[in-house]
Order: sequence, then C-alpha cells, then structure tokens
Amino acid sequence: MLKEIDVFGLQLQTFGIFFALNFLCWAAVIARRLKEIDKPVDWAYEILFVALIGGLIGARGYYLLQNSDELDGDVLGSLFSGSGLIWYGGLFGGVVAVLIWAKWRDFVSMKLLDMAAIGLPLGYAIGRIGCQISGDGDYGKDSTLPWAMGYPDGAVPTDPGVTVQPTPIYETLSMGLLALVLWHLRDRFKPGTLFGFYLVGAGLERFLVEFARRNDSVVGFMTAAQVESLGMLVLGVVWLLVMRARNGGDLRAEEPAPAPARRGRRRPATA
Repeated sequence: MLKEIDVFGLQLQTFGIFFALNFLCWAAVIARRLKEIDKPVDWAYEILFVALIGGLIGARGYYLLQNSDELDGDVLGSLFSGSGLIWYGGLFGGVVAVLIWAKWRDFVSMKLLDMAAIGLPLGYAIGRIGCQISGDGDYGKDSTLPWAMGYPDGAVPTDPGVTVQPTPIYETLSMGLLALVLWHLRDRFKPGTLFGFYLVGAGLERFLVEFARRNDSVVGFMTAAQVESLGMLVLGVVWLLVMRARNGGDLRAEEPAPAPARRGRRRPATA
C-alpha cells in the first residue's frame, strides 16, 4: 500500500492524487465531446472547476450528516476538512453545481447529461484506483479467494495475515467498462438515453458489489449504499421508459442522410 508520496518534501496523499486525476480525465472527455457537438471547448475547464467544488462539498457534507459527532461545534471547519468523503454526496453536490453552471451558460440539455453519463463512471473508476493503492478501507469482507489480498499497511489496515475481497478493483474494472461502452454509444442513441443507461449500470454495479463489502445493513439485508443504488437503478429504468414513450418507442439516433453524390461534368463524346 502507498498512502502518500513524498515530492520534494511535500507529502501528497495518493487518494487525493487520484481524486484530482479523475476530474482531469473527466475534463478531457468533456472537452472532446464539446468539440464534437460544436460547443466551446473551454467550457470543459469551467465544468471541471464547479464539479470539483460542488463534489467536495457534497461528499464531505454527506459524510458529516452520517457522522455528526465529528462536527465538534465547527461546522465550516469540519466541512472543508480533507478526510471523510462519500461518493453519493459528491455526486449530488457535483450535479447541483454543474446544473447551476449550465443554467448560467444556457446549456441545460440532454447532451450535457449524456456527457456526465460518460464522465461519472470514468471518474469513479479512477477514484477507486486511489482507494486500492491507499487502502482507505473500501475493501470487502474477509475472503480466501485466490485473488483476495490484505491491506496491512493501508490507511485503514487489515489485521496481519487477513485477506479480503479487493472491491476497489472490482469497481474500477466494472465502471471503467461502463464508461468505455457509453463512450462508443454516444452517437447511436437519442440525447438523454446515455444518462439513463448510466443510472441503470451504476446502480446495478454498486448494488451487487455491496454484497462483497463490509458495510452494515440498514433495511433488511440491504446496506445504505444498496438502498441508494437501488433508487438509481429504478430511476434509470423509469427514465428510459419515459424517453422511449416520448420518442415513439425508438431510442436509436436517426441515421444522418447520405450526402448527395457529386456529378462530374459530362465530357463531350469524341469521334
């Protein structure tokens, strides 16, 4: 495990490095897509900034809601502390911040949602690499599977000799694959469809991986993350059904009309 990296005497947390990297990769994908749809590429950097700020506040705020005992009377200081971040809070905060930006730029559209549908799983996959390298406690239950591993030197260490399911690796692979698939589908469906696919895919992935993680159940057999992910999955299915009904039962993008064949100038017949 590698919790931090020393760069000229400055200690950089590996999780923080990958957290920043996920936003940079997201911005690169957004910039590429903005260029494809003839929008200003500079918007990608604006989206990066507002999503980063909103995501950090949302992730930390949601963590504090679940761990209110850490407030210690200093709400503002606790909010901007560097530790304790929850993905769903970051997702909510980032979405709200980007929607405010989109309203300002007059770009509240299905195309924006589809760009987010590609960036969100990509960023999640990269962030989980940071979780794996730092051993921050997002690993799973004790396991003797051939690929099970221990995190004795992690930020949240496992007991010596104990091996657990490396759930961050599961999530990096599955969400990275989801991002790749959605990228290749970006022009094959009507605007807004990819966002529905994302909700279904991300909700299903987190619901399933929770069975291998160590979180406590809160509703029946389900953990808090499973309840939230189930909500995402249902929302995604409803979203796609509504879109399908509004588009006459067909979500596929219309094929562009073929360009008319150019006719060359007729050459005069020769004797």
